[in-house]
Amino acid sequence: MRRPLLALLIAASALVPLSAQAAEKLVTVSGEATVSVAPDAVVIRVGVSSLGKTAREATDANSHKMTAVLASIKDAGITDRDVQTSRLSLQPQYDTSKPGPARLQGFQVTNQVTVKIRDIDKLPTILDKAITAGANEMSGIEFVVSDQSKLLDQARDEAIADARRKAALYAQAAGGKLGHVVSIVEEGSTPPARPMAALRASAVPVAPGERELRAVVSVSYELQ
Repeated sequence: MRRPLLALLIAASALVPLSAQAAEKLVTVSGEATVSVAPDAVVIRVGVSSLGKTAREATDANSHKMTAVLASIKDAGITDRDVQTSRLSLQPQYDTSKPGPARLQGFQVTNQVTVKIRDIDKLPTILDKAITAGANEMSGIEFVVSDQSKLLDQARDEAIADARRKAALYAQAAGGKLGHVVSIVEEGSTPPARPMAALRASAVPVAPGERELRAVVSVSYELQ
């Protein structure tokens, strides 16, 4: 009775290292690809900063100018969906130049909107109109690609091809053959945020350049 049981235990123990060894026959590599594309839209932040002796005075002055700025933006062909308030603040202003407690001088109101311009060529005109209407806050500019999905899919295809090329080289160097795909993990495909450069004047030349869309994948293949 003991011999069949002992033989079964020996057979089971012999299978463990074999299955573990089979599980280790993998080659895992990273593949990456980038696709360059010219931006087709631009996002700017523009607004009005106003001072007043009282909060009401600063708010009224700011509201008057901001209404004119928004009207100029819409007159340039920008729709409501592409204009969004991004900052609205009321800050007391103190005189700290003299010794002793700081003296309240007045208030500052800042109202800023984010504007998406779907035609880059209109950027200088829109900036001119906004500044003429009273805008005195320009915090930045960012060139964007409106539809990134198809371009990212292209980068993903190329990243997979890059991973397979690397895996085939490793398999050949190890004296084996590349088998089926075991797993695919996307490590990153969203393009890094591009910092918005400061703008200080209107009607200046702008260079949209190109945006790079990057895809990175980790792929595991069977090693035969």
